[in-house]
Amino acid sequence: MQHTKTRKALALAMVAMVIVAGCAKSSATPAPTAAPTAAAPTAAATTGASTAPTAAPTAAAATCKGDGSKGTVSLMINQWVGAEANVAVAQCLLQQMGYKVTTNTLAEEVAWQGFATGEVDVILENWGHPDLEKKYITTDKLAQDAGPNGVTGIIGWYVPGWMVDKYPDITDWNNLNKYADLFKTSESGDKGQFLGADPTFVQYDQALIDNLKLNFKDVFSGSEAASITAYQQADKNKTALIGYFYDPQWLLSEIKLVKINLPAYTAGCDADLKKVACDYPSYTLNKIVRTAWFSQGGAAQTFIKNFSWSNKDQNEVADLITNKNMNDAQAAIQWINEHPDTWKAWMP
Repeated sequence: MQHTKTRKALALAMVAMVIVAGCAKSSATPAPTAAPTAAAPTAAATTGASTAPTAAPTAAAATCKGDGSKGTVSLMINQWVGAEANVAVAQCLLQQMGYKVTTNTLAEEVAWQGFATGEVDVILENWGHPDLEKKYITTDKLAQDAGPNGVTGIIGWYVPGWMVDKYPDITDWNNLNKYADLFKTSESGDKGQFLGADPTFVQYDQALIDNLKLNFKDVFSGSEAASITAYQQADKNKTALIGYFYDPQWLLSEIKLVKINLPAYTAGCDADLKKVACDYPSYTLNKIVRTAWFSQGGAAQTFIKNFSWSNKDQNEVADLITNKNMNDAQAAIQWINEHPDTWKAWMP
């Protein structure tokens, strides 16, 4: 869910703190930037078992197991549970097809370094990184776009539904200063607190606050899990909260959150943090693959190219991981068994 360097100037120094504690594992155990670290990603890999036949899975017998004889696929897990859901299902099916699947949980920009080292073959959910795309796809030709993953990403400012019921005009950004005192905390001082998320996500909230002349201070929660907890408490206890959130996210089906109407996004309005004064764009999320791996062809490459599901599908698996006490494989198996018409279209 990360962005260009100009969109992430507020968070560049904080990547090291959040590589492990980010969204991919935050809600379970885990919608979008910061500069990469000097070191390339390490292979903290998880591999599938190797006992089941290599044939494609049937709708009634998902096991997430295979013999690993077809080769290796390295999938990257982003730091939010929706991205974990993508990988859980893809990993399960690829293993049943006979592939050994390894995974890395990494901050977004750090993960792109894996295209150069060969440690990352596939990023299943890219939230738009024009700078990285220019370097790794256009210039170095180490990676390429493998098409949309079917999910539309929406980033924005949200308040609990009860606040809109009580203060109907709060959804208009022009009225936010009128309510700033409601959001004051010990961390925000004499300003209202705006709750940011993980500082490595795509975000330019403090720049928006400054350029729209709002009496707020951006305070990072630190992770997806922390933001979710804050919204749950604000909903339950009827406490004031405004902050950064996104769709797809399972929490949106659990409690009512309402998006603030910021000045409409127009192409290029977010290019310069000194001037940005518009909402976030919607993101057609896509898959990025390592060129050398993808050019080999084969069943795994075709599967990744075909992989496409909806916000609803992703939220369903994310909810199983986060709230139903399932591990990734268990959640994937349940979804696979219940949605054969979706995943069968991905098969070679």
